Amino acid sequence: MNTILLEDVFCDSGVPQYTFVEPAEYIKTKVALRTRGRGVIVEGPSGIGKTTCIKKALAEIDMKATMLSARVPDDIEFIKFILQSPENLGVVIIDDFHLLDDTIKKGFSDLLKVLADTARADTKLVLIGINKAGECLIQLAPDLNNRIDTIKFEKNPEEKIEELITKGEDVLNITITCKKDIVGNSYGSFHIAQMLCKTLCIDQRITEQQRDRIEISAPIKNIIHIKMQELARIFTPTTRTFAAGNRNRRDGRALYLRLLIWLSEADDGALQMNEVSMVH
Repeated sequence: MNTILLEDVFCDSGVPQYTFVEPAEYIKTKVALRTRGRGVIVEGPSGIGKTTCIKKALAEIDMKATMLSARVPDDIEFIKFILQSPENLGVVIIDDFHLLDDTIKKGFSDLLKVLADTARADTKLVLIGINKAGECLIQLAPDLNNRIDTIKFEKNPEEKIEELITKGEDVLNITITCKKDIVGNSYGSFHIAQMLCKTLCIDQRITEQQRDRIEISAPIKNIIHIKMQELARIFTPTTRTFAAGNRNRRDGRALYLRLLIWLSEADDGALQMNEVSMVH
């Protein structure tokens, strides 16, 4: 019997094999994927489990799909090709579609409308983006709203986060005594919970399934500090640049730092600038 490794249990990338938990939107997602012709918009905060949910649902209903990303240059070329020749493509999933330029978005809004009106079964589009990413398509084509399924992923309830951690505990044969602290500091994100659990296990020298059940724990602030140091290499330069703002603003640069503060306080992990201007 092969030993189960930590990185296969608490995953900070990819689809979890042992710790997948169905989000509240799972059933709706599965049905939307099976519905022919009708496009699907999946939106929600980063790290909430949108792409993982899609991949898991596809596997369950045994549906093949072409996965593309707006972050990959080669994929963008294929995305443009879809608009030129959208026949017999099967299920096409475009992740981070909110990063595409407005011209391409307008093309997809028109294509989604055509696919729905003609009840096409040879091509189905699934677009994944951040919160309210679907609104840009609706604004480009207002009559699209009733022709697509929009699935909004929100923060997962604490019992879902706890279920994820418990699954990992049972597989690794460990008990995480600071589980409640991890749940509270995951802010409803499966991804954050996975990262914190993996960091805790590494800190406590747990790298694989244990023969005998053991308890592990550490102050949550220490675990967060370790992970933040890792993430700082990616995010600190961008955050500092943004916070410094535009030197030429007559009203100073404090607004840029305030935007980051308001972002940290946002329940859905995103800021809509028109809403910010109304409130502040």
